[in-house]
Amino acid sequence: MQIALVGEAWGADEERERKPFVGASGRLLNAMLAQVGISRKECLVTNVFNLRPYRNDVKTLCGPKAEGIPGLPPLAPGKYVKAEYGGEILRLHDELRKAKPNVIVALGASAAWATLGTSGIRKIRGAAAPSPFGKVLPTYHPAAVLREWTLRPILLADLMKARREAEYPEVRRPEREIWIDPTLEDLFRFEREHIAPSRDLSIDIETTADSITCIGFAPTPWVALVVPFFDPRKPDGNYWRTAQEERTAWDWVKRICGLRKRIVFQNGLYDMHFLWRTMGITVPYAEDDTMLLHHALQPELEKGLGFLGSIYTDEASWKFMRKTNTVKRED
Repeated sequence: MQIALVGEAWGADEERERKPFVGASGRLLNAMLAQVGISRKECLVTNVFNLRPYRNDVKTLCGPKAEGIPGLPPLAPGKYVKAEYGGEILRLHDELRKAKPNVIVALGASAAWATLGTSGIRKIRGAAAPSPFGKVLPTYHPAAVLREWTLRPILLADLMKARREAEYPEVRRPEREIWIDPTLEDLFRFEREHIAPSRDLSIDIETTADSITCIGFAPTPWVALVVPFFDPRKPDGNYWRTAQEERTAWDWVKRICGLRKRIVFQNGLYDMHFLWRTMGITVPYAEDDTMLLHHALQPELEKGLGFLGSIYTDEASWKFMRKTNTVKRED
């Protein structure tokens, strides 16, 4: 068994036939599985709850924390699945342990909650994550697609990723080398060893108010350098020890931004304007913009960097791993 498909609960058709995904959602799921080359017959197909909630609303199975299953987080804010339905969760977990799939496709918030302990599906979908029951890839439920058809290409992309993830059981992340807390010597060494030999250069800035807090440079997908200018660990907030050091760092940034490379940004018009307006730095050889390239391919989809990462990479949902407040504009 390579793939397990986990839904939420029975609807009217499922309750009648006592099988998951046999109604409208199931027909849509079948068509999308076929489109990406997944055979439903070869998958474990199950639900978090093998029952039909009142009004098809899983929140009717919830109550206050005192009535919830001990040790489990809320399914939704203030909504805890009642202890009387704990047997359903145990049955699901037992099914998954016995099947040992290479990837568990959690279809919807309830499935993500039951396997990963979190139900913020819009935040976590598209990124494989480890669980006690195997690798989980959360995505939208087909019923959500029937309500909001613009979600269809996203679910389709996630199912395509699930097919790839089904080839191995472990969570695989790309290996990256990221230089942080650099010295001035590190800047020039990084330039010699990585920027100079590369024809490409990706640039991204982080900002707060009218200031640039740091700038990232990546000449390849595998190595990057972060040049900080703000440091919350320092009483005065300055990363560099002296004004002269900071001036040297800015001179380095200005020179690198002017290199005749194939330079790419994400929402580069914002970054380039901010660099020019605040520091007088131009980027004359900027060539590509991942946000605009994606928008040209899929104009109906979101275009923030976090979303692009969930579609085109195997990274975790890094946008939601930070413990500090967001200091950057919306991509």
